[in-house]
Amino acid sequence: MSSSTFLCPVAFSLSQKPLQSTFLQSSPNPSLLTLSILPKKLRKAHQLRSLIVAKSNGSDSADVPDRLISALCYFYPFFDGIQYGKYVITQFYPVQAIVQPLVPAIRVFKSFPFNGFLVFLTLYFVVVRNPNFSRYVRFNTMQAIVLDVLLIFPDLLERGFNPRDGLGLDLLMSLDSTVFLFLLVCLIYGSSSCLLGQIPRLPIVAEAADRQVL
Repeated sequence: MSSSTFLCPVAFSLSQKPLQSTFLQSSPNPSLLTLSILPKKLRKAHQLRSLIVAKSNGSDSADVPDRLISALCYFYPFFDGIQYGKYVITQFYPVQAIVQPLVPAIRVFKSFPFNGFLVFLTLYFVVVRNPNFSRYVRFNTMQAIVLDVLLIFPDLLERGFNPRDGLGLDLLMSLDSTVFLFLLVCLIYGSSSCLLGQIPRLPIVAEAADRQVL
């Protein structure tokens, strides 16, 4: 009699469902089970590692091809506006030394009058509007495009105001030199930042690029 009474609680406990199986059925995400059985320190390390992996595989990742493509895009507005440096290049040897290695590529770019427009269409429709490229590439490409579009304003001013000498010529030389130096700084800053995997935000054009790239 005493032995049967002792076995009754044991038999009752064996008839219940295991505690672990109940947890597995109620848990919608298997990873939650893995985290729940880890100690707190290991759990935090596991969560941090998962966050890093998710971020590296996101649309804002910048691997080596993305960096190279983004860096090359900043040569487009510089090549398109190289004519604004005709005064600076001839007067300052350091600037001439920077531009000299790019002369063959500039000549190819300027060899056909519609090359700039064709490059614009290619970058915008093939890269910016292509979701297969990461947002990193599309944002930097759009910055280069917006920077090139802004060259319309000094071009219109130069066509409508073309003095031959005097104060007007000095103002025109200052305008052209300012535009060229701005393009050169954008090229150096944008390309070097992209090669390092950073996101360059150029003044004036960064917000416009953000609005165009979703």
